[in-house]
Amino acid sequence: MDRIDWARRLLRATLLVWLAGLLWLQPVWAATELSWLEAEPANRDGFQQALTVKDWDFPRDFGAHEAYQTEWWYYTGNLATDAGREFGFQLTFFRQALSPATQMTNASAEQQSDWRSNQIYSAHFTMSDIAEQQFYPTERFSRGTLGLAGAKALPYEVWLEDWSASEIEPGKVRLQAKTAEVSLDLIVEQSLPPVLQGDRGLSIKGKEPGNASYYYSLVQQPTAGSITIKDKSYAVAGLTWKDHEYSTSALSAGTVGWDWFSIQFDNGSALMLYLLRHEDETLESTSAGTYISASGETKSLNSQDLQVEVLDHWKSPKNGALYPAKWQIAIPKLAMTLQAKPLMPNQELNVATATYWEGAVGFEGKQGEISVNGKGYVELTGYADRLDTLLSARTP
Repeated sequence: MDRIDWARRLLRATLLVWLAGLLWLQPVWAATELSWLEAEPANRDGFQQALTVKDWDFPRDFGAHEAYQTEWWYYTGNLATDAGREFGFQLTFFRQALSPATQMTNASAEQQSDWRSNQIYSAHFTMSDIAEQQFYPTERFSRGTLGLAGAKALPYEVWLEDWSASEIEPGKVRLQAKTAEVSLDLIVEQSLPPVLQGDRGLSIKGKEPGNASYYYSLVQQPTAGSITIKDKSYAVAGLTWKDHEYSTSALSAGTVGWDWFSIQFDNGSALMLYLLRHEDETLESTSAGTYISASGETKSLNSQDLQVEVLDHWKSPKNGALYPAKWQIAIPKLAMTLQAKPLMPNQELNVATATYWEGAVGFEGKQGEISVNGKGYVELTGYADRLDTLLSARTP
């Protein structure tokens, strides 16, 4: 079996996951010398599902939830130098369980090994150099053992080799990641309590029972530090958005992809929207959002509250996928109208596990009679590959 056929087999065999996710298990040729020959992700049997509202326990819920199959810690930020040169970044850590923890506990003596783990970690790190219109995406893989990768709550840390998000004191996290071309070293400071998305943190993604996740965000986090691009270092400051989500679920059949928006406004408020798309571009009824005021109060939004019109497109030169590249957003419930446009067009990730667009975006408009402006990130999936086609291939 050649490498292309092996990649296709695993793509069709792995559970699709929500939001930054798109984690399909692959051999880890690029990151390490490890491989999981004939490894198959487990089905949902033995894993917990997001079925009801839960009681949150911070800071413990900052850590891993291995009773669930899939989890990710997702950081995006918009940064600038004192002179106004702009950058964007994404640093996301994914955890995928290959089997329930009980199967590891019950493994025979012959199966026990320090190298054996049922937890696979991957990470995506991207840098957007707006001034030079250059995009730098990288992906890594490892296993959750021997300190190679993992997540913990007390103190909070998520890492994959030397990429990490590590608490340095309560409310302050250091982000570090480095490739041959770019690096970042940032201090991110929590400014508001966790925002519980959906119904008190239960975020419904489909009509099927358990097709949901537990989901919170940390928004409007002041950020400062340095980034390096091709050996040139820049002192930067700005804002970071963090999402943390975990579940044992998949998208509903017929949902071809999603558009996700995070916006951090200059007035201290923030807005999250996710639009689950059908083939005819109508929205799944579970599409939703949350508005967060500058003082942390939230207002939930449902699909009927959201009016999003695509005004322009960008065509990928690598695969011909046609992505939205300008939006008109109206939310009458908030008396808000916005226009959104990428800060640079090509922010498409073509990595071993996925092809999707995720990048820095600018927003401007009005809320009532008051002008509102901000920056944030948008994630666009299902434009290069229909997600429901892959999902149907995975379903037993």
